[in-house]
Amino acid sequence: MSLDPVTLATPFFILAIILEVALARLGRTRTNYEAKDTAASLVMGLGSTVAGLLVGGVVAAATLYVYQHRLFDIPMTAVWAWIAIFLLEDLTYYWFHRLSHERRFWWAAHVNHHSSQHYNLSTALRQTWTGGVAGTWALWLPLAFLGFPPAMIAIQKGISLVYQFWIHTEAIGKMPRWFEAVFNTPSHHRVHHARNPRYLDRNYAGVLIVWDKLFGTFQPELDEEPCRYGIVKNLGDFNILRVAFHEWAGMLGDVARHPRHALGYLFGPPGWSHDASRQTSCDLRAEWQAGQARQTEPPPRSKVA
Repeated sequence: MSLDPVTLATPFFILAIILEVALARLGRTRTNYEAKDTAASLVMGLGSTVAGLLVGGVVAAATLYVYQHRLFDIPMTAVWAWIAIFLLEDLTYYWFHRLSHERRFWWAAHVNHHSSQHYNLSTALRQTWTGGVAGTWALWLPLAFLGFPPAMIAIQKGISLVYQFWIHTEAIGKMPRWFEAVFNTPSHHRVHHARNPRYLDRNYAGVLIVWDKLFGTFQPELDEEPCRYGIVKNLGDFNILRVAFHEWAGMLGDVARHPRHALGYLFGPPGWSHDASRQTSCDLRAEWQAGQARQTEPPPRSKVA
C-alpha cells in the first residue's frame, strides 16, 4: 500500500479547522463560519471519501493497465523523477480544474465545492461525490503511460490536495511577493471561489500559479473589490442531496426538455442555453466590462453655438 498524504494529514485538517473557528470566535480573524454550512461541507467530504472508495478499484485497475504499456521505466528513487511528476501532475490538475469549470458535464461534479457562501478551511472539505462517475481521473492516465509508477502518481496527487487545504481561508492575507508570484495562495484561491464577474473562472492552479499566468487565466485579488463567495445562483439551503446533485438534475432536465440541443447542454459552458436566455461566465464578464467602460467614458462635450 502506498503512502497516502491525505490520510496522514486528516488530523491536521481537523485541528486547523478547530483553531480557525476559535480564532474567529475570539475576533482574531475575519473568517466566517455558519453551523449548517460547515456541517454540509463536512458531510460532503465524508461522502466524497466513500465515493472515492467505491470507484477506487476501477481507477487503480485502469492506471495499472496503462502502466503495463508504459513508454519508459521511471524510477521512484530518482530525484529528477519527483521533480518531473510534481510539474506534470500540477499541470494536469490545472487542466482538470479548468475543464471542470468550463464544461457543464464536469462542472456538475465540481460545483458543490463552490456552493458555500463562506470561505474557510471547512470549504476545502466540500468535495464531489460524482467525480469518479464524471471520469476526470482519466486525465492522469498519461502519466502512467509515460512510465510514472501508479503509487508515485497517487502520492503526488495526495501532496497536491494537502497543499490546497490551507489556501481555503480568509485568515491569511497576502504572502510575500515572491511566493505570490510562483505559488497558489489564499489570496489567489479566494479569487477562484468568488462569484464577482471580474473573478469568475480564474486561478485554476493547484500548487503553482504560474500555469494561470502562462495560459491567461490569472486574476489577482484586488483590495477595491472584495470577493463574494458562492455560485452565480446560490442554492439558498443546506439540503445535502441538493448540494451534491442539483447541477446534474438541472443539466439532465435541460437535455430532456431540449433533446435537439443535448450536446450543448451537456458539454457547453455552464449557463449555456440554445436560445441565449441564460448567461455564461463569459457573458457575465463581458456585461461587467461594458458597464465599467460606460462608467469611465468622458461626458459628451457640449456644442459651441
